Amino acid sequence: MVPHLIIEYTKNLEQDLNINDLLKAMHAELAKRTDIFPLGGIRVRAYPAENYIIADGQEEDAFIHAALKIGGGRSDAEKNDAGKALFAAMTKTCQAIYEQRYLGLSLEISEFTHGTYKKNNIHARFS
Repeated sequence: MVPHLIIEYTKNLEQDLNINDLLKAMHAELAKRTDIFPLGGIRVRAYPAENYIIADGQEEDAFIHAALKIGGGRSDAEKNDAGKALFAAMTKTCQAIYEQRYLGLSLEISEFTHGTYKKNNIHARFS
């Protein structure tokens, strides 16, 4: 059931992007859905991509890609609703950057299947 949201962004965005604003906006969308995403399991993090080539490699193109990894058991409607809300939060937070430069935004949702192992005593704090 653990929702892990992993954001990757091109390093050339660091002067324009307030990554903490993006993390907070996307975390807030997950936290609104504690009926399907237990608060104690939410993980939101971001990493800059230092080495990349985008499109023809000639412009100062940039991207932000978010990958939401979740356990099984949620309906397609729940996943679709969460995906749309997360992408709207990303789009809103990055709108000014999008209007100033070439920027690709993307979000994917995938479900953990077999082979996940975890131990978490954080959940108890929210029980």
